[in-house]
Amino acid sequence: MSAAPEDELDEQYNYPVPPPGGWTADDLDRLPNLPRRTELIDGSLVFVSPQTNFHMRVMRLLEWEFLDQAPDDFDVYREFSVKLNKRNRPEPDVLVVRAGADTGPKETWLKPEDVFLAVEVVSEDSEDRDREVKPRKYAAAGIRHFWRVEEKNGLPVVYVYELDPATKSYGLTGIYHNRLKASEPFEMDIDLTAINRRRPRKRE
Repeated sequence: MSAAPEDELDEQYNYPVPPPGGWTADDLDRLPNLPRRTELIDGSLVFVSPQTNFHMRVMRLLEWEFLDQAPDDFDVYREFSVKLNKRNRPEPDVLVVRAGADTGPKETWLKPEDVFLAVEVVSEDSEDRDREVKPRKYAAAGIRHFWRVEEKNGLPVVYVYELDPATKSYGLTGIYHNRLKASEPFEMDIDLTAINRRRPRKRE
């Protein structure tokens, strides 16, 4: 996920002044005129910059494949926030969640206990957050699986992590080039070279 550089925000935008102790997760629903995609990290607002083609295509591919391959007791969200705690409400790029996590058409966030997998596609301007800060927070909140997607020669490389519940930290279980086969959180087989495909693949 990308954080918006200052020169990409409207010059007339009036930055909200944080209260003592910083913003809370619920403030994201109350603050007026926030950019469409705004995250909360440690009580600070993070504005999201325009996506690259690679970023958009990876999210599209994973969303299609998850929706196609997930059993009925799973659902898939894209760019939707998770309220980890009072001071942290990040917005993973793609999520696999419990099918019953949807609590209504006006809900704006998910509970971490409903999230099986959070995916972050690393951007140049958010490398530290996507590689270090967010994974630590997802693990501390008990999200069982985390994928970090990096770009190499125009194709995704996926780093797959699983939560150690005793230490509340992630362990790397695999690094995938070209093709990803996994059994958690459900059986899946993804052609990572297909990021330029324009339509969901047709199952035979």
